[in-house]
Amino acid sequence: MTTTQTQPRDSFSRPLRDLRISVTDRCNFRCTYCMPKEIFGADHAFLDRKALLTFEEITRVSSLFVQCGVEKIRLTGGEPLLRRDIHVLVEMLAKLPGLKDLTLTTNGSVLTAERARTLREAGLHRITVSLDALDEPTFKAMNDVGFSVARVLEAIDDAARSGLTPVKVNMVVKRGINEHAILPMARHFKGTGHIVRFIEFMDVGNSNGWRLDDVVSATEIMETINAELSIEPANPNYKGEVARRWHYCDGSGEIGIISSVTQPFCSACTRARLSAEGQLYTCLFAGSGHDLRRLLRSEASDEYVLRTLHSVWNRRDDRYSAIRTSRTVDLPKVEMSYIGG
Repeated sequence: MTTTQTQPRDSFSRPLRDLRISVTDRCNFRCTYCMPKEIFGADHAFLDRKALLTFEEITRVSSLFVQCGVEKIRLTGGEPLLRRDIHVLVEMLAKLPGLKDLTLTTNGSVLTAERARTLREAGLHRITVSLDALDEPTFKAMNDVGFSVARVLEAIDDAARSGLTPVKVNMVVKRGINEHAILPMARHFKGTGHIVRFIEFMDVGNSNGWRLDDVVSATEIMETINAELSIEPANPNYKGEVARRWHYCDGSGEIGIISSVTQPFCSACTRARLSAEGQLYTCLFAGSGHDLRRLLRSEASDEYVLRTLHSVWNRRDDRYSAIRTSRTVDLPKVEMSYIGG
């Protein structure tokens, strides 16, 4: 049986189901847990446009990933809406046979009502918006460019009105910075149909100054919310879902908690990540990738690229969060802004 007739399994028998594609390494925020100004200052050299995968290259390799079993593609960055004509790429990807879910994560800064409609009409199914607090001082301190909460809330409403639902709202929780915002976020979005996902502060890359003491655990987050707004565990939507789901007991919606640090989910991870310049990473905490751009810009056939994808995934043995120790934390790792978190 040829590789095109089978789907790869890694060394822990995990299938390949999800692909996150970074379309740009640029972002207009300088979130302290992702692109701190001290590292990504005004003189930071971003990728040259010629280094980025073209929409045609992204679509070609995405088609091959779908043949490997990928059912869901998420477009990320940097800030993906900074990539010119991103709706064109969405339209190209939406036509791929076998792709079941096409989503995008954004900070909401340039997501207008018109743009949300354009993305929906192009074939985008859903959208996730990052928002780390509802009070202006905390949110502005975290995005570190003085961007307003009100404009992000407007973007969330625009996305919902366009049909990009359910809108998911991602909040990274960092001790001493925004844990006071957990309950206000839960209260605000309860009953709206939007799903807030609370994310433990992770040691992605080496530039965000991560310390274990800064992590507000999934248990703490759950207990904080449950003390006022009763919640109960819910079954996952699918095997390998990253967020643990919790329903409000009064039936007014749900939240999710992503616990990569205190409750690792490596054993069920089905994600691959493609950087804006075509490096394939098999783990969010990877130190190196596999150069697909070179193949895509060579005379390599689809069959050869497909065999390469199989080979990379079949050798995959990543489980960083499950084996995290004080010795692994400082290992060189790709930055979150490069592969989209």
